[in-house]
Amino acid sequence: GGRVTDADDRVTISKIVTDYYCSDMLREEYKFSPSGTYYAPKFTTKEGYIDYIKSLPINQDPEVFGLHSNANLTCAINEVMSMLSTANSMQGTGGGGEGGKSSDEILAEMSAKYLSEIAKPFDIEAASAKYSVNYHESLNTVLNQEMLRFNKLIVRVRASLADVGKAVKGLVVMDASLDEVATGILRNTRPGHWMKVSFPSLKPLSSYVADLVARLTFFAHWYKEGHPPVYWISGFFFTQSFLTGVLQNFARKLTLAIDTLGWQYNVLKRSFADQETFTKPETGCYVWGLFMEGARWDDDDGCIAESFPKVLFSDCPYMHWIPVERHKDHTDMDRIYMSPLYKTSERKGVLATTGHSSNRVMTLYFKISENHTGKYWTKRGVAALTSLDT
Repeated sequence: GGRVTDADDRVTISKIVTDYYCSDMLREEYKFSPSGTYYAPKFTTKEGYIDYIKSLPINQDPEVFGLHSNANLTCAINEVMSMLSTANSMQGTGGGGEGGKSSDEILAEMSAKYLSEIAKPFDIEAASAKYSVNYHESLNTVLNQEMLRFNKLIVRVRASLADVGKAVKGLVVMDASLDEVATGILRNTRPGHWMKVSFPSLKPLSSYVADLVARLTFFAHWYKEGHPPVYWISGFFFTQSFLTGVLQNFARKLTLAIDTLGWQYNVLKRSFADQETFTKPETGCYVWGLFMEGARWDDDDGCIAESFPKVLFSDCPYMHWIPVERHKDHTDMDRIYMSPLYKTSERKGVLATTGHSSNRVMTLYFKISENHTGKYWTKRGVAALTSLDT
């Protein structure tokens, strides 16, 4: 009896409802799914309706919901991962058996390893001096803000890893937060103590640390070499600030109101990534690092296409995001799919005081073929992601 408040959920439900509440329902040959198994039976007796219901498959195929057959695989994987996660949470942390390492040895080794991989905090004063506030370059401010956010995470992560190493030696007392970090290291799960100040992530601990190191390397290179010609969109802590910065640069360059601007999205050929050096575009920005779930990008036809069997995620080619005045945007909305962009596959987040979601970033426009409609891909559950779960 509740109301659907999420905008993307409302769009999806409204598209699904049109399959059942439509004039085509009056035609005998109308089917609810491509297989023809599901349809509105002719007027008959109670027993006739019961017989029809009994004839339906016990286990429904994903196609009845408009999903790809890969949805069965996704469902099975999620079910098994949930079961293994529960089993992992019940795992003991006792000493190792004969020939194996004890938990203390593992903690000492892994905490030292992670500590050596994660760089020290950024020098904010030096960054502020090199990339000072500039009216015509808003990305200077974006860089400084990102470094501040990552510093908060780096300080907590490095301090807790160092303390875990000391706690194993008996030099410091193991409190609740350190115990949480130690348990995360032993079970390869993200500690809640870190996630309170972290970017959204569903990765196991080893992958999370590797991802964090890659993000820090990206910003260290940005600081050292200057604004990059191509941006790793997945590396930002607060992606919306980067998007606002690009829009501000465009608005101030042409003396426009920023709230009158929108985006155009051009997906580039995969061969674009083969260049040895990249040149910064005159307008907008080049980005990379996105993934697509529920579909893939067809490089030959220049549109989204069906996923390959057993391939749940596909990488998106480099994209050129171009700011444009909304009244000058002549994009044919009938030939595009409005895809939500999320930071993780969880597809849900928490609204901040700024009105931004902690997970949803924005809406991307992907071209679709003449054979499909936006409704088709909406029912497919197609979305873009900045990071995977592994």
